[in-house]
Amino acid sequence: MKQVEKLINELTQQKLERQTRRHFLMDCVSKMGGLALAPLMFGCDTGSSSKASSGLNLSQRDLNPLAPLPPPFTGKAKSIIYLHMAGAPSQLELFDFKPELAKYHNQPCPESLLEGRKFAFIRGVPNLLGPQAKFEQHGESGAWVSDFLPHFSKVVDEVAFLKAVHTDQFNHGPAQLFMQTGSPRLGRPSLGSWVTYGLGTENQNLPGFVVLTSGGKTPDAGKSVWGSGFLPSVYQGVQCRSKGDPVLYLQDPDGMSRDMKKNLISAINTVNKSEFDQYGDPEILARINQYEMAYRMQIEVPEVMNINDEPKYIHDLYGTKPGSESFANNCLLARKLVEKGVRFVQLYDWGWDTHGTDHDGSIDMGLRNKCREIDRPMSALLLDLKQRGLLEDTLVVWGGEFGRTPMQENREGKTQSFLGRDHHGDAFTMWMAGGGIKKGASYGLTDDFGFSGIGEQVSVHDIHATILHLMGFDHEQFTYEFQGRPFRLTDVEGELIRKILA
Repeated sequence: MKQVEKLINELTQQKLERQTRRHFLMDCVSKMGGLALAPLMFGCDTGSSSKASSGLNLSQRDLNPLAPLPPPFTGKAKSIIYLHMAGAPSQLELFDFKPELAKYHNQPCPESLLEGRKFAFIRGVPNLLGPQAKFEQHGESGAWVSDFLPHFSKVVDEVAFLKAVHTDQFNHGPAQLFMQTGSPRLGRPSLGSWVTYGLGTENQNLPGFVVLTSGGKTPDAGKSVWGSGFLPSVYQGVQCRSKGDPVLYLQDPDGMSRDMKKNLISAINTVNKSEFDQYGDPEILARINQYEMAYRMQIEVPEVMNINDEPKYIHDLYGTKPGSESFANNCLLARKLVEKGVRFVQLYDWGWDTHGTDHDGSIDMGLRNKCREIDRPMSALLLDLKQRGLLEDTLVVWGGEFGRTPMQENREGKTQSFLGRDHHGDAFTMWMAGGGIKKGASYGLTDDFGFSGIGEQVSVHDIHATILHLMGFDHEQFTYEFQGRPFRLTDVEGELIRKILA
């Protein structure tokens, strides 16, 4: 009852504040400015302003922003599972086999590779660092995969590799933002937010966009990588936990019955609707929907986020340990979530920044250990989705924010105690599977040292354009009006990577 009294007091306080001279003057000033700017911004077309301004003529989409919508054209994928390895894994130890680099191991790097280049930590002339893993070709596609990923080598015929991805960002935060939002600066909506804004979600009892993290930390760019930017906040990712309660405060306090909670939310949203009628702020609608979503989530989230009841062979397949926080548990949860109709599931695994500053950050030992954590579960995810008939319309994406250099890092010109590689955005590897992706494909070529792309290079915008295409969108037409102009995920760039489409 204290919470109810608090809400009543807050409402009373707001009403009293609106009766003060200060509020009157502030409100008048803002409204006068709006009147002055209206002809400049909208001309004579008063309908160009927000249709919510009077609280009338609201569409079903306004009242339920996560209601499922058909895409503009039929897409091959209905949902996405995005596996982001935060810190940037080394493509030279995983997928991009470079025997020539091995021949020149520990030799000074050619000046031609260093001229005009800027690195995060490398200074002077570093030595080349040969691959620290053994490579073999696997599957009918003959894809090169290292011994760091023995389980994944058995499912390579399901995936399409992008071998020459490039980015112009070489620091983690901006590069993660760029990979997830299409811009290295704060304020843009994430890929998951764009998808749920465009398509809604098929299960109204669960969020359309769910985020799961592992590795002990969140990405360097923080929660902005799953934020909604200038889109309504109802489209931002909802972070769930694989250990303990999946969502904080999911359980009602002692003495709070289900009917009491329903009546409380109904009363809160009556106030919110009154506020919306008065101010027309779309964020009030988002708040209404979030209260109602939270109420519905209490029924379905505990079941879908519980992996204890999965059969033993599934736990053996993924390598899961119920009750712990792990990438394996998150992969299994991702399958359960898309099976229940969640549109976008984002997994972030932290700990892939292998500079060679310590054992865990070494390219030969630390990277191998990180691969042990993800190899079995990400391979199991593909197999599990396939055996359930879900891989055909679920797009799985794997990658980091950039790659690693073919040179050994010599931080500030000094040789490191462990083997490591610096940040590198000129060429790195990502892969996709399912959801309209051509099986066993490989696109992109790099030079003999894996330093630069020399054919079929793709940008971050190209990847975003392709993902949106597979979901049924033309990336050039899929826009949102903000600050007087239409914005899109791919900004003013991006082309489809047609050769990896089934």
